[in-house]
Amino acid sequence: MAKKLTKALRGKRRWIGCEVGSFQSRSELSEYASNYPLKLYDFEEGKCIFMVRLEDYESIKEELSNSRIKTLTSSGKIRLVRERMNFTRKPRKR
Repeated sequence: MAKKLTKALRGKRRWIGCEVGSFQSRSELSEYASNYPLKLYDFEEGKCIFMVRLEDYESIKEELSNSRIKTLTSSGKIRLVRERMNFTRKPRKR
């Protein structure tokens, strides 16, 4: 029987909250972000939240500081980033 993948063995990630006023739509931002090893999670009113692997965090943060995207906050928990950036709470899909 295969060993169960515990929380400690899963990949670690960081959530980065950014200001992206120059992008008008989620698809436009997603296309721009495809050049980086990150994933777009939330986007509303010129703000967004990206997920990045912990190993790539420092390099991505440095690259984003030299781009059209301005990083505002980051954390290991998406809940904290959403609170800091005043994102509206989305209902959970079940």
